Amino acid sequence: MPEHTDWEAKAANLLKAELKRQGVTYAQLAEKIGDKEVNIRNKLSRGKFSAAFMLRALSAIAVHELRF
Repeated sequence: MPEHTDWEAKAANLLKAELKRQGVTYAQLAEKIGDKEVNIRNKLSRGKFSAAFMLRALSAIAVHELRF
């Protein structure tokens, strides 16, 4: 299986960090965006997801500004 690219890893880590800062679990995020928890887990562990998914997730957890 291919390794994460630096950008994929950075995107996944950024989203994971924001979830933690907001105190939102994968299950809660899944409920907010109408997805299954297993799908959220898989996307974040693989680090492969669209920019649209990331924006949707960030919006659902009320993150409107990112710093990296």
